[in-house]
Amino acid sequence: MALLLLGRTLRRCRSGLRMHHCLTAKVTNEPILEFKPGSQEREALQKALQDLKGKTEDIPCVIGGEEVWTKDVRYQVSPFNHSHKVAKYCYADKDLLNKAIKAALAARKEWDLKPIQDRAQILLKAADILSGPRRAEVLAKTIIGQGKTVIQAEIDAAAELIDFFRFNAKYALDLEQETLISVPSSTNKMVFRGLEGFVAAISPFNFTAIGGNLASAPALMGNVVLWKPSDSAMLSSYLVYKVLVEAGLPPNVIQFVPADGPVFGDTVTNSEHLCGINFTGSVPTFKRLWKQVSDHLDRYRNFPRLAGECGGKNFHFVHCSADVSSVVNGTLRSAFEYGGQKCSACSRLYVPDSLWPQIKEKLLEEQKKMKVGNPAEDFGCFLSAVIDSKSFTRIKNWIKRAESSSSLQVLAGGKCDDRVGYFIEPCIIESKDPHEAIMTEEIFGPVLTVYVYPEKEYKEALQLVDTTSPYGLTGAVFAQDREVVSEATQALRYAAGNFYINDKSTGSVVAQQPFGGARGSGTNDKPGGPHYILRWTAPQVIKETHVPLSDWKYPYMH
Repeated sequence: MALLLLGRTLRRCRSGLRMHHCLTAKVTNEPILEFKPGSQEREALQKALQDLKGKTEDIPCVIGGEEVWTKDVRYQVSPFNHSHKVAKYCYADKDLLNKAIKAALAARKEWDLKPIQDRAQILLKAADILSGPRRAEVLAKTIIGQGKTVIQAEIDAAAELIDFFRFNAKYALDLEQETLISVPSSTNKMVFRGLEGFVAAISPFNFTAIGGNLASAPALMGNVVLWKPSDSAMLSSYLVYKVLVEAGLPPNVIQFVPADGPVFGDTVTNSEHLCGINFTGSVPTFKRLWKQVSDHLDRYRNFPRLAGECGGKNFHFVHCSADVSSVVNGTLRSAFEYGGQKCSACSRLYVPDSLWPQIKEKLLEEQKKMKVGNPAEDFGCFLSAVIDSKSFTRIKNWIKRAESSSSLQVLAGGKCDDRVGYFIEPCIIESKDPHEAIMTEEIFGPVLTVYVYPEKEYKEALQLVDTTSPYGLTGAVFAQDREVVSEATQALRYAAGNFYINDKSTGSVVAQQPFGGARGSGTNDKPGGPHYILRWTAPQVIKETHVPLSDWKYPYMH
């Protein structure tokens, strides 16, 4: 990769100029490797996967740079081979979490005063480490621990996480360059301080990159963080934490604290020093945290910042002018990549009756070709097992419900087998009722539900898309008719925070499509974009006057 990267440019800067003056290189998205047979990256990944085979890694809580073990020991298992315990870790209890808060607060002032150039350099170095020597390892741990295929791990744990680190660093450095208007008698400047207190970062299982971003973005802006990683992503999350430390992150800035969700939530919201929650997860959990913050509002020194991304019930809307091949291929990828366990995955498809015979035939034909299996041993798998037994049971119950419902018909797939791993076949269901629960509630699994509407009633169908679900995360419209595209864009203006035209509803890229939605999907803060880091800073404006005030009276008073 002959790229002149921002991090390397900063390290080569040796003049007396401030570091940002050396930013001559353009930050670009990390290239996605292909892992073709015989390639170096494929061989490195296969070796990393082999090194993890049958092994269990010990993962402690890390508080103030010290490893701590409690008696509440847990295990992370591989989704596609649940007899393999990939990680042994422990839960921090309330007392240990309060100790972590104290350790973080003790480091806050010094970290906040560190120049943004120095903090940015840590993220840039971490990006270089992940791009180079640790790439195969972070991919392997994401594949083994979270059940991702090679390409899904690559676009997440490598490309997206590296992009988060590099672009957030760039955005923070750019922010420092913004100037205020000054007049001859005075000078004005903006200082970007960290928030006063600590930020709680609560990350999900489905994206290694999200965990790294939730913890590192506030830290970049001068904050100290308590990071509660997902139980099902412990292996990869701990590696990301170690990479940040290897890159120069001081030990007290991010406390790595696996914990029971309610215990963590109760403890951080009870602390007077809570200044923010950076969250990705379920709606009920985020609502619970929001209510707890509200209940404890009088004890806080500041109003805590709450940023949350809570999933969606994402749609593909198809007009009769759509390209059928694009619809079928885009929908299959969006609905079934990573077993539908993406916040952005398509789970409801609206098709005109005139195109349904063609689309149905192609969907069923291609669905049969999708291989479900062990992604660590068979790179030909399109998807693997769902994350755990709880998800397996929930998704299985949705499929059982469809099999017994008079308004639903299972068209393909849906077989469930948890003897070795939590395997569920990609399932396609047709619903006669556009308001059926399976069309409105998030499933978070490889289940696609189709509603067929009369071709001439596409405007009414657009209204269905907009009003059926409480979410507003992602959605796509497939149409070649430009007037219809314009109509749909207006009709679905608030139905999706990330809206796609003739493309699938998944696959947002840092700096290209900053991600997030509103309604039940969250606070739409758009991580991956330049404004996201503003959520984690407390700006201060400083005015300095250079001409003494000689009289308290104004001219008109004389």
